[in-house]
Amino acid sequence: MSLIPDLFRKPPEKKASAAKALIALNRLGAPAWTPRDYASLARAGYEKNVIAYRCVRLVAEAAASAPLSVIEDGAAMAEHPLAALIAHPNPEQSGAELMESFYGFLQTAGNAYLEAVALDGAPRELYALRPDRMKARLGKSGWAEGFDYAAGGRVATFNKPDDGGLSPILHLNLFHPTNDHYGLSPLEAAASAVDLHNAASAWNKSLLDNAARPSGALVYKGPEGAENLTADQFDRLKAELEDAYQGSANAGRPLVLDGGLEWRSMSLTPADMDFIEAKHAAAREIALAFGVPPMLLGIPGDNTYSNYREANLAFWKQTVLPLVRKTAAALTNWFAPVWPHASLVCRSEAIDALSAERDALWARISRADFLSDDEKRAALGLAPQEGDDA
Repeated sequence: MSLIPDLFRKPPEKKASAAKALIALNRLGAPAWTPRDYASLARAGYEKNVIAYRCVRLVAEAAASAPLSVIEDGAAMAEHPLAALIAHPNPEQSGAELMESFYGFLQTAGNAYLEAVALDGAPRELYALRPDRMKARLGKSGWAEGFDYAAGGRVATFNKPDDGGLSPILHLNLFHPTNDHYGLSPLEAAASAVDLHNAASAWNKSLLDNAARPSGALVYKGPEGAENLTADQFDRLKAELEDAYQGSANAGRPLVLDGGLEWRSMSLTPADMDFIEAKHAAAREIALAFGVPPMLLGIPGDNTYSNYREANLAFWKQTVLPLVRKTAAALTNWFAPVWPHASLVCRSEAIDALSAERDALWARISRADFLSDDEKRAALGLAPQEGDDA
């Protein structure tokens, strides 16, 4: 029996980040809201801008189509509960549909959330949650100790388990240099270019509504002493122009002038026409933020890639594959409490867009006569052969 009173016993030490505690020093118990207007960004970008819309769809659909395999103890598992969960995450969605929503949220908000519905400690269903409805609750260590999901006036609370079990929420975010808890989306980085592109489209629409040119000027040359129109004459003339000559339906309709009126048409200057190139430049900036080669979007004036196949290969290698591998690693860590020996990997050899590069790799390795068959298979990421033929 120890003679040291319990009062003087030191509590067991726990490993924690010293820097993270500083973040939460003055914000203990306070929610950390997403510091941006997600709804405005989504409306102006995804819903109203064709370039941003197509970029989000391209990245999300391509990443969702990349096949994932479960590796356990170094061997690919044809049948595994984790593989079945990824393929059939919930009754309403397929695996591709769920991951497309997940990647779409990540591109528009910089944050994406998956909810795991567990039964008897094992996850049975997965759902993608809207990031604008989610907020993190910070603990003493500065990390998020839970999440609150608000919708329809109700709030669902998700707490991380203290026993190290499966967390009900997976939060994946893109790097943000000035925020400790939320990510920076490509859509927010391209917000200025999106506004410029939308403004150019609106200006072009107004120009087309006025017969694709400025409306010109009516010059009144009245008799001496009456060089100006009266208020009634001005209002009547303005109303007649609006009713009979404005709009695309009246484009090219001749004016009938009387009473000393003279029409002087106006043309666009080269500076006025430069808005077209400014619109294309804004489109290229939007595509750059999302990592999509402009050639894939049909934007003129981009000669970075010699052909479409080269641009598509760069898109997969520089944008899609890093995103899929990052997501696979996050999913592996998330499910580690349930399946500690299983990991998710991207099967890049099954992606059609990489077939030309894969064929070239196989040809180079097959010509390496100094390697054995098993060494060649290992270089390709394949398991060794079995049996006497090996």
